[in-house]
Amino acid sequence: MCSLPGDSHETLKRITVDPHVMAENRGIRNLRVTIGTIVGLIGAGRTTEDALDAYPYLEREDILEALSYAAWHAEEIGVSLAS
Repeated sequence: MCSLPGDSHETLKRITVDPHVMAENRGIRNLRVTIGTIVGLIGAGRTTEDALDAYPYLEREDILEALSYAAWHAEEIGVSLAS
């Protein structure tokens, strides 16, 4: 379970980190699917249904929570972009 800093109302119950499963990468319910995998699929134009077909043990709520976590994380880390 993961809480978003600064927002005590938002607790992500499906986002986990287990060094024995996926090193230090955040994953979904201790499965071998990382947040980056899900964001990469959606970013490449795949749908939620495509992701669920590719990983049948995931649930729609897993995908939504992964995207919520990624959005929060993107806001927290400043990255310089080439102009």
